[in-house]
Amino acid sequence: MPSSPSILVSKSMIFPDQKSSLGDLKLSVSDLPMLSCHYIQKGCLFTRPSIPTNSLVSLLKLSLSKTLSFFPPLAGRLLTDEKGYIYLTCNDAGVEFHHARCVSRFIRDVIGPVHVPELVKEFFTFDKTVSYQGHYRPIMAVQVTELADGVFIGCSVNHAVTDGTSFWNFFNTFAEICRKMSNSNNETIDKISRRPDFSRESVLISPAILKVPDGGPKVTFNENEPLRERIFSFSREAILELKAKVNNNSDVNGDFNAVEIMGKLSNDKYHTEMAPVSKTAEISSFQSLSALLWRAATRARKLPASKTTKFRMAVNCRHRLNPKMDPLYFGNAIQSIPTYASAGDVTSRSIRWCAEQLNESVKAHDDETVRRFIRNWEKDPRCFPLGNFDGASMTMGSSPRFPMYDNDFGWGRPLAVRSGGANKFDGKISAFPGREGNGSVDLEVVLAPETMAGIESDHEFIQYVTV
Repeated sequence: MPSSPSILVSKSMIFPDQKSSLGDLKLSVSDLPMLSCHYIQKGCLFTRPSIPTNSLVSLLKLSLSKTLSFFPPLAGRLLTDEKGYIYLTCNDAGVEFHHARCVSRFIRDVIGPVHVPELVKEFFTFDKTVSYQGHYRPIMAVQVTELADGVFIGCSVNHAVTDGTSFWNFFNTFAEICRKMSNSNNETIDKISRRPDFSRESVLISPAILKVPDGGPKVTFNENEPLRERIFSFSREAILELKAKVNNNSDVNGDFNAVEIMGKLSNDKYHTEMAPVSKTAEISSFQSLSALLWRAATRARKLPASKTTKFRMAVNCRHRLNPKMDPLYFGNAIQSIPTYASAGDVTSRSIRWCAEQLNESVKAHDDETVRRFIRNWEKDPRCFPLGNFDGASMTMGSSPRFPMYDNDFGWGRPLAVRSGGANKFDGKISAFPGREGNGSVDLEVVLAPETMAGIESDHEFIQYVTV
């Protein structure tokens, strides 16, 4: 097969259909560390709609233009003032729109292989673009890629401007507006279901200045290391069984609400981590799943027993602060919680013990902890060191609570969610909801080839995976 089956058909700039009235938005202590990260690359795979390609592309462009009027920061640029403060100026400079064609490939070529194929990376533009470059490059680019029997809609968005909560609120709104326009001749859309909050009044807005090196910050991991990537799917039933085991609860069916709540994306779409879901459930489903993967990867890496391992989990701070932030606050409002344990403890102690360590870290991350993280960053402002520097780390991002499948552009729900090559290194994990919902979870796992082979033959891990 040729290495690059995609052909770029067209590239254009899309502008908001109404001029922005927002002023400059100051980057927060949660935004600034992301300036050294790649742009977020996420998107959805759909069956091919029945409308002609030219009509589809025109509809998506028009819908994107209208969506940008509700999300003017995405059409802006970064700006550093004379004092060194960095702002997002909502100047209607526009976003890129790419139309690509890959008609020699089918849906099965995307979701069929055991490991995520290189083909998926071609569904996104701005590959390896660092977020600091938003000073002179668009904050976002959208690419629609035609397949023989499907279409992929992928977005690349500056990570210093959005976190997962903000990203999926934009993507959901994009789909909502497109669906309304495809079902009606009336193009007047003056309201949306979930209007973002652009306020900059929380403790996250700081007088501290991030000093940027000449030429801008660089990513802190090896972008070219050999990796394997796989989507591991976990059914609702498998997660119930695992959670019951972790909580020493033999009544698997009796804990129905534990995963049922986890799967109701419509009720709590914007919480990043899985909090304990009942008074009797000490360890959450998501923490149980994370512990399962932590153990398997540590075994596969064959680390010395005394080696300290680290499992990082990105958590949403919007509801942790007091007073709480708006759930639809636009920007980054996340912090990374590390949990440490020796390789010997992770592999020789029970899975419950591992899950308890994660649970304690998450429970402890309250308002005061969030504020302490902020104070510590203000003493030493720096970009976030993303990567696996000692060969013993795992980093969990995204969330199964993000409404990734609540995206109907007018021709049905997505078949799959995929991400591009951005911010991927040995030990990077992204959590997605399973397509069937109801508490199912997909983990996008990126590992060194030998570590991937190890977890694929790890009985404790693989017994819970849906093949």
